[in-house]
Amino acid sequence: MKIWLDGGLQDIESARVSVFDHGLTVGDGIFETVKTVNGRPFALTRHLDRLARSARGLGLPEPDLDEVRRACTAVIEANPMPLGRLRITFTGGHGPLGSDRGEHGPTLVVALGDTTRRPDSTAVITVPWTRNERGALTGLKTTSYAENVVALARAREQGASEALFGNTVGRLCEGTGSNVFVVLDGEIHTPPVASGCLAGITRALAVEWTGAAETDLPMDVLQRADEVFLTSTLRDVQGVRRVDDRELPGAPGPVTAKAMRIFDEHAAADLDP
Repeated sequence: MKIWLDGGLQDIESARVSVFDHGLTVGDGIFETVKTVNGRPFALTRHLDRLARSARGLGLPEPDLDEVRRACTAVIEANPMPLGRLRITFTGGHGPLGSDRGEHGPTLVVALGDTTRRPDSTAVITVPWTRNERGALTGLKTTSYAENVVALARAREQGASEALFGNTVGRLCEGTGSNVFVVLDGEIHTPPVASGCLAGITRALAVEWTGAAETDLPMDVLQRADEVFLTSTLRDVQGVRRVDDRELPGAPGPVTAKAMRIFDEHAAADLDP
């Protein structure tokens, strides 16, 4: 396997990042996960736009998006596969053992791994921890991901593939790596970005293509929604068959199934929408 590290392709066995890289020591970094289909990235322009927004929000140097595109192309061509997970990581680079940044410049890593299509439905749980809708990292896709690791481990322990968070005022927010949608009386709703959720790329496309409403939702909507589904880069649109102890028989339901079809049709027609 070949990865891109700071200017060129390297063998995975020999590629090395400093143990003093700020992305490792203090989580000072950002990333994007991009789906690749038969050697082509999906929605890469949107992902790179968000990478740049996250860099600005974190105070990192502006990434050279032309270089990132070249890196993505090189890695995809060097690692052919039918369905892949392309990971772009951009960190503060070599720095001191503290929160202050160094002067060595950022680190760019692009890597690709194979993946498989997700099941049409899954189980989720809710967790007692909250998203801070007013935090310094709110809305940024950073490598400070430990709370997602903890919550996802809790979900796995309970036979689920995702954990859903509320925010500090008890409103529905997002999953560890997904956005959440609910169907109420035939209408699709998803929490607004003001809830503290990440402005997901797949979320934005699903809103655009299905006409979903951005609605401030209480957590208990999960116990009364007709249908629930998730969106993310590798899930696309995925129905939810269980939320905690509540079963949603027949998932994906008719509205979710239609959203899945719409998403698949639009995505197939344009790989960089």
